[in-house]
Amino acid sequence: MYKRQEGFRKGLGDLADNIVEVVYCDSQYEKSRKLTNELMQKYPNLKMIAGMNEYSSVGAARAVKAAGAKDRIQVVGVDSSQEAVQLMENGVFKALVVQKAFKMGYMGVKETVLMLRGKSYEKNVNSGCELVTPENMYNSEIEKLLKQNPIVKKLGLNRILLVCILIVMFAVFKVVLGNKFPVGDSIKSTLNYVYFLGFLSLGVTFVIATGGIDFSIGPVMFCCALVSGYCMTSYGVPCAAAMVICILIGLAFGIFNGWLVSYLSVPAFIVSMASMNIAKGIASVFTKTQSVSWPLSSDPKNGWFRSIVSVNGFPVGLVIFLGMAVVCGIVLYNTKPGRYILCLGSNSEAVRLSGVDTKKWNMLAYVICGFLVGIAALFFVATYTTVQPGYGDQYNNEAIAGCVMGGTSMVGGLASIGGTVIGVFIISLLQQGIMAFGLGKGQQMIITGIIVIVAVYADVSARRRKN
Repeated sequence: MYKRQEGFRKGLGDLADNIVEVVYCDSQYEKSRKLTNELMQKYPNLKMIAGMNEYSSVGAARAVKAAGAKDRIQVVGVDSSQEAVQLMENGVFKALVVQKAFKMGYMGVKETVLMLRGKSYEKNVNSGCELVTPENMYNSEIEKLLKQNPIVKKLGLNRILLVCILIVMFAVFKVVLGNKFPVGDSIKSTLNYVYFLGFLSLGVTFVIATGGIDFSIGPVMFCCALVSGYCMTSYGVPCAAAMVICILIGLAFGIFNGWLVSYLSVPAFIVSMASMNIAKGIASVFTKTQSVSWPLSSDPKNGWFRSIVSVNGFPVGLVIFLGMAVVCGIVLYNTKPGRYILCLGSNSEAVRLSGVDTKKWNMLAYVICGFLVGIAALFFVATYTTVQPGYGDQYNNEAIAGCVMGGTSMVGGLASIGGTVIGVFIISLLQQGIMAFGLGKGQQMIITGIIVIVAVYADVSARRRKN
């Protein structure tokens, strides 16, 4: 954004001295609108407002339109959207600087291919941009530039890119590893990993959406599986009842974490660290540090338990996971609790001042997370049978990496359930590729840690660019 500011100032020349103030909206439409209203009150003779990205531009345009000041204040912006186009048609935007997304993608891939083939390539490529005004916006070329591809609009560019990454990863592993990476077995192993990791990632997505964090999900998953499994193997608890106990333990931890964070204002990081140790301790004490094995498919009494993963080779677990993802998406985007959860991540103080019980909705995010962790535990033991005390930490990073890679922002306020699903598939496939290369557990953990750092850094960098 700073480069854009510099370019704008340079373009103004001597008129740059007339800039009265620079404000930052943190890539939030509503914050941009409020800031613009404040500027219009503070500077009654304001003549022009320039937004450096789509959020700031559209937010400012909304404020100018609502104030009936479109003829008095010139609004210009960077980037386009359907709303931005409509605002220009309504006479609010006087100009938009629009990037050529297709050309950016095409030239980026072209130069990447040249690099991979060892040929000469351009390190810096200027894809250009276009100044769109009410006078030229209906030109055929400009209309093509402004019109969004319906598939891209529906699915989202980030999700499409993630799917492409997933496909490319699989192809690279197959080409490089050959017979060490058999297609059928690799897909099956990836799905087995997706089942439990997917539920962990869905759960932590809700927590991160509030601006919080939970590093206890892995150990809590193991605690759920160990305690409920021990009840079944040592105390004769029926398998169905043990499954219910497994989910209830996850819920209990979710309630515990949510209560401490929301009502006692204990930092989420501290709570998650404490819960991680508590979960490990409970599992070790309850099972007397013994491993626990859940029923095999050959068990005549409880073998049905395995059907939650697969029935006659059909991936039932995948159907359940995707179905739960749809439910999570509906809850997060189409219900009042979900919208409040997202708003908490954007600006919790503003939500509180508007009369919303922020503590209740913040706690709900942790409760949902705990519930999904309990389900993750069931899918883990349904896939891998045996679970040991003292483990689970390694899955924290992988689950968080999956949801952040998918588009969920670590600072809260922005979450993508669809992106989380694709991110989980990428992480799971990556784990299978790492194992196929013959790397040890320690090396796997190093690579996973690097992925987390890269994913979080990419999120932070994207935020900075938007600001």
